[in-house]
Amino acid sequence: MRYVCLGFFNPSKMNVLPKKDVDAIMEECQIHLETLQKTDRLLLDTGVEQEMNILRLVDGKIRVENIQPGERERMLGSVFMLEAQDMEDAIRTASLHPTVQVSRGEKLDWEIEIHPIHHFEMKQSSVPSNDS
Repeated sequence: MRYVCLGFFNPSKMNVLPKKDVDAIMEECQIHLETLQKTDRLLLDTGVEQEMNILRLVDGKIRVENIQPGERERMLGSVFMLEAQDMEDAIRTASLHPTVQVSRGEKLDWEIEIHPIHHFEMKQSSVPSNDS
């Protein structure tokens, strides 16, 4: 079964850190990501920027709200997908992720949500990635 995992943080705590401290924390994350990758259960791993828009249907029309970094108490920072036998196995595997392995993340309110996926389809994209 597949699981999508959402990593959250508190932007009011994270955004006040000096860049060198954030860079050091992110560097510390790499060893844990490598460990997770070695399990061969990681299907997808992405870091998410703080820029965000929310779409809502209001009175039959789509309303777009632009959310500025730091406007919310909890922000999405990472999304990853796992293949696991069951939720217990998904929890064991997700617990290798830096969100719950890097000790400084606790003070930044890092946490992971794990959701079973009942449908997954991946289509080839014609949109160039940001990595290009």
